[in-house]
Amino acid sequence: MRMILENGRLYDPMHNKSDVQETLYVEDGVMVGKESFSGKPDKVYDLKGGIVMAGAIDIHTHIAGGKNNVARLLMPELHEATLFAPENGFRGGSSEPTMTSFSSGYRYASMGFTAAFEPAMMPVNARQTHLELADTPIIDKGAYVMMGNEDYFMDLLASKAEKKEINDYVAWMLDVTKALAVKVVNPGAVNAFKFNQRRLDLDEKNTHYQVTPREVILSLSRALLDLGVVHPLHVHGCNLGAAGSVQTTLDTIEAAEGMPLHITHIQFYAYGKEGDKKFSSGAVAIAEAVNKHKNISIDIGQVMFGQTMTESGDTMQQYNGRMHANPNKWVCMDIECQGGCGLVPVKYDDDNYYNSLQWAIGLELFLLVDDPSRVFLTTDHPNAAPFTSYPRIIRLLMDRAYRNSVFDQIHPEAQRMSGLRSIQREYTLEEIAAMTRSGPAKILGLTNHGHLGAGALADIAVYQEHDNKETMFDKPDYVFKDGVLVARNGKVLCHHQGCHEVVRPSYDMASLKRLEAWYDSYHSISLQNTAVDLENFGGQEDIRFREALCGERVDGR
Repeated sequence: MRMILENGRLYDPMHNKSDVQETLYVEDGVMVGKESFSGKPDKVYDLKGGIVMAGAIDIHTHIAGGKNNVARLLMPELHEATLFAPENGFRGGSSEPTMTSFSSGYRYASMGFTAAFEPAMMPVNARQTHLELADTPIIDKGAYVMMGNEDYFMDLLASKAEKKEINDYVAWMLDVTKALAVKVVNPGAVNAFKFNQRRLDLDEKNTHYQVTPREVILSLSRALLDLGVVHPLHVHGCNLGAAGSVQTTLDTIEAAEGMPLHITHIQFYAYGKEGDKKFSSGAVAIAEAVNKHKNISIDIGQVMFGQTMTESGDTMQQYNGRMHANPNKWVCMDIECQGGCGLVPVKYDDDNYYNSLQWAIGLELFLLVDDPSRVFLTTDHPNAAPFTSYPRIIRLLMDRAYRNSVFDQIHPEAQRMSGLRSIQREYTLEEIAAMTRSGPAKILGLTNHGHLGAGALADIAVYQEHDNKETMFDKPDYVFKDGVLVARNGKVLCHHQGCHEVVRPSYDMASLKRLEAWYDSYHSISLQNTAVDLENFGGQEDIRFREALCGERVDGR
């Protein structure tokens, strides 16, 4: 298929193009230069001055891995209330917040997103995670394997294992689970919870293994750097949701010792202890630290008001937060000595001081971090809000008058404790493109995503400019995935199967001699049956694993 898109206005930060009228050429699903495109095209689209960006990327969204199934069991009333029937060849399902796989794929595509990444894949659940991702249509996807709380890794640190053995273990885990990156959740603390610890700060020791969260972060960060994995350690830090967590977050930024680190849904640990309620915004201090430390990237986890479900591998903090469950039911579990999972339903209310300040803190962080290519749009779906809130959040960032009108409606004490109204900044379209396209692609090592240059996937979103940015970003005129028109005016037109993005760093299995014995002793699945492969997909020929950028391994650091 060969096509031309003409009369569009390009916003492509990776190529320094901002409001540039330029014709795009696509051949067999890939962007090509004009000089490489010859002969008559199969299709020509007149974009009539529409705003053209690469397909958007969600760097952190919980769309697979079993926890959504548990969420639907815990809150069947939410699931039943949002059911929709199959229609015109499209699958049925349920909508936010406990969305089904097909619903997620359809809704992402309808908003101009062409890739989304599940950030919390338990190793033992890797097969289930990829099966659910394969059932999520249209978009490319991938997963970050959770490490840093499994007993085998904690035992490696406690026994002072050689660095090469740790690096080989991390590389092996990435390979067998078909992961794109590594995430750590409350480093070492989810493990400590099993030994009756209920808090663990950055330099406190896990009482069983005598290992601190700082040691976990440093060990995993060094391993990823040595292995050449582009995406740095994806950190869900200590003390999530706790007043005073801002200091732990600042200490974590320093703890990276200059190595790349991505701190996820940072809004949830940007809280101070000032004021009558001993709960205040730490956004200014964190933004200053992020601006200063160029090795740090963040995503926000923006709270939006309404009913949702929190789903987290942070069993410790989910247990501590169970008293906030609304409605009053929750579940926590340990999974195969590898980590945990907790689900607590939450209703964020603008009449509530704490919820109102959480909403304001997220926006403060967006607006105070200078570089939009190091701060990414997330709601930690569905924890702070469903990802379908993104068009409204973009409007809050781009339209100060609208932002202030919503600010005026939140809890009055939260208004007094927030500096949001004084912030003049409004995001530009170029900054939105950097935050949702080129920035995420760069930090994930996805060289063919996030831009419109030759060699990129023909993942393209075309928007009609509108004063109301929520309207503009909710229903793009056109969305192309791999050069296929998959959505028009917010309506999905066809099925399409995206790729699973993975990395495959090298490792030496000979250095992992004790791993098989460990699996035989403590796991219900043998080492040989741990690996995910294409045979697990029942012969579906359109399922593809695509290797993302991974540098040369160096064990010398």
